[in-house]
Amino acid sequence: MDPVRTLSAMRVAVGAGAWLTPRLAGRAFLLDPAGNPQSPYLARLFGIRDLALAYGATSTTGDARRTWLTAGVACDLADTLAALAGGRAGYFSRGQSVLLAVPAMAAAALGAAALSAGDGPAEA
Repeated sequence: MDPVRTLSAMRVAVGAGAWLTPRLAGRAFLLDPAGNPQSPYLARLFGIRDLALAYGATSTTGDARRTWLTAGVACDLADTLAALAGGRAGYFSRGQSVLLAVPAMAAAALGAAALSAGDGPAEA
């Protein structure tokens, strides 16, 4: 298993879903897009970020790839903390908090694995 390719495929799927169908993506994560009509804008910001991180990691090698992967791990850790903070503050239920935090933690772990694996061929 190539962790860069796996992580990038996940980022493309999630990012494209958030960009193309932001309300559906929000509901899939137990959010309430109907209660917040501005949420599609926020989902698209998140979606394009994941698409850019996937492109950066797959189209580069060496130090540039490490930079993209490190940025992705930082984003995923921030997403994890945001999900946990939302649960702690009460605007996410415990279930929502977990549902949002677990994939972000998994992506951070996969990004760390990709960094540990070193540089392989660029995957476009």
